[in-house]
Amino acid sequence: MQRPVESGQYRAIRYTERLEEAEAVASVGSKGDSYDNAMAEALNSLFKAECIRNPVMRPDGGWKSVGDVEIGTAEYVDWYNHRRLHGEIGLVPPVGFEATHWASQPAKHYRQNLALTGAGTS
Repeated sequence: MQRPVESGQYRAIRYTERLEEAEAVASVGSKGDSYDNAMAEALNSLFKAECIRNPVMRPDGGWKSVGDVEIGTAEYVDWYNHRRLHGEIGLVPPVGFEATHWASQPAKHYRQNLALTGAGTS
């Protein structure tokens, strides 16, 4: 008797399929992969240095509440993705680089999953 597929396994299968569709390589390989951990640690250090500990980002008198940190984080993420000039991609913001990339790709047509007619009606 075969055990049913668990939801975590189903997500992993869909994740792998989606990566294949996008012709991407998974960066999350084996459990405890040092490369993924190093990337996460580097981003965390950058965030702490540029946002949390940076006097320019901190409100006057420092972070007073979790709400202050949440707002500061949202502002930092917006800057990081939309206005930061990234040297490895030609000194353009990441969102602009991604938009240019996708604009140069041929359009793919995906099958539509139509909802059942009458679903949820009495």
